[in-house]
Amino acid sequence: MGRIGVSAVVAVLLLVALAVGRAPAVDDAMEASQLVDRARLTVDAFTADNNLTAFRDLVKRAKGVFIAPQVLRGAFIIGAAGGSGVLLARDDSTGNWGGPTFHTIGEVSFGLQIGGEASEVILLLMSGRGVSSLLSSSVKLGADATIALGPVGMGASAATANLSADIIAFSRSKGLYAGLSVEGAVVAIRGALNRAYYGQDVTPTDVIIRRTVTNPQAAGLIESITKVASGK
Repeated sequence: MGRIGVSAVVAVLLLVALAVGRAPAVDDAMEASQLVDRARLTVDAFTADNNLTAFRDLVKRAKGVFIAPQVLRGAFIIGAAGGSGVLLARDDSTGNWGGPTFHTIGEVSFGLQIGGEASEVILLLMSGRGVSSLLSSSVKLGADATIALGPVGMGASAATANLSADIIAFSRSKGLYAGLSVEGAVVAIRGALNRAYYGQDVTPTDVIIRRTVTNPQAAGLIESITKVASGK
């Protein structure tokens, strides 16, 4: 093989090595973007559901929201197969929503009590304590912040006045609305997705509280949350 041929082979090998090295970051960025899009669809679906009037009432008072578009039944693995979600929070002074940050939810004992294979889950964070708990690297729901199951049904709005938990959980599974126990589930940060989505190492506190970084791709999700939280 001549010198030109060897150089060409070396160049190709270098390109392949670079591509392999970039692949995880590219995959993480794509997964993060898709998770944000799916979270927006989940918010829109919950908002349009006539059986979730309590959700629409409570989100107006919420300080934060965690959206998991797909939570699988039984044990969970860290990844895109389910049990991943995004966190957004409202600024106390301006009322503007910020985020998202990326997290996993679940543990071996975390499971569905109904027949569905997967559920959409939204956690409404009703207090500063609720928001702070999810900003930590890992939190067990119900341990550091109280949690309650959100009421469902056409007349559920009247029940919201008696709810005083830090976190209120709503779930849907193929038209069913109850039976998903989230107490004891673990929510943990997905650092790789946060890094890929914002192009640098960031913590949920950087994104949610300090707001040192933003991503315009989140505009649709933030708009959906803002709309339902304002009662529009």
